[in-house]
Amino acid sequence: MQILGLDISKASVSCCLLTEKPTEPRQFYYDCDFHKFEATAFGIRGLLALIGGDTDSTIAIMEPTGVNYSRLWGTQLARAGVEVRLVGHKELRSFREHHLGLPDKDDDADALALAIYGWDFFEVPRRFVQVRSQSIVEIRRLVLRLSHLNRVQSPIINRARQDLAWQFPEAALVRSVRSGEKVSLFWGWLCGQRPSAKYDLMLEQSIGLGIDEGVRFHAARICDIQREEMVVEFQLSLLVSEPQFLPYRKVFARFGFGRRVEALLLSQIYPFENYLAADGKPDVKIRNGRLSDKATKRHLSLRRFCKALGYAPSHSWQRRYQQVESQRWLRFMSESLVAVDIYQD
Repeated sequence: MQILGLDISKASVSCCLLTEKPTEPRQFYYDCDFHKFEATAFGIRGLLALIGGDTDSTIAIMEPTGVNYSRLWGTQLARAGVEVRLVGHKELRSFREHHLGLPDKDDDADALALAIYGWDFFEVPRRFVQVRSQSIVEIRRLVLRLSHLNRVQSPIINRARQDLAWQFPEAALVRSVRSGEKVSLFWGWLCGQRPSAKYDLMLEQSIGLGIDEGVRFHAARICDIQREEMVVEFQLSLLVSEPQFLPYRKVFARFGFGRRVEALLLSQIYPFENYLAADGKPDVKIRNGRLSDKATKRHLSLRRFCKALGYAPSHSWQRRYQQVESQRWLRFMSESLVAVDIYQD
């Protein structure tokens, strides 16, 4: 077996290939022959040539650097038959600093730390980031795309409303939303894509100084973004409607979640079996408390579930009340998922 540590940058990757675990990582860092490949066809061929023909016995270890940079290298390696595993940023930082004592962070040190991490934990699946199915990967990509479109749209709308405050003040604060497959009426009317007698009359009677082309260009951009959102939401609708997600959606329906929230939650918690013990039941351990020394139940499955949704246990007492309330809600949702037969075909 050989393990390949990959530290990925925007347009390149630093590599460290190990056929055995070094006994002195810090000294090995100065003696190791690191490789760097650019994100080109030549670079991909160089990386595969470094691995050689032993793709079946090679494990590539990398960090989940966004969904753009790591996706290219991970997909190319997977197509070549190399197993790809991901390590969380926090876990790698702690491992590099406290277990290996490597120099200050750089690409080569990270590549070496990733490779050694693979040697130490390749038989412990929980030490790696969950490998998601193709459907979940696509759902997550689309959810992030919608989030990006929302961030792009907000400053454009704010700028348009500021200009409308003196050009068409009666409509500056109008809240216009999409209807079905049509862009919002106000922004569509403003850029000439939708007729509206109501806004025509309001403009005739307005005390404003008149609408200029800048606002109309902003309105056209908003409409373009809304159309793109419609396309993404349609793609999400098809993915979320797949049979394996139906039991989860039954639980989501009890909370009244919309399609976007459903997709976001699925991208984080599917499959639910990842949070359970080996026997398929919630993982609960009974241990003595640190202070009271009394037997206390530790709901490990619930903790992992909360962590996946961004509510990991915290020692910040200022957030304690909010955290407890959030965990009550998460506990109810996790119990609902257990109650629904998610294993039934």
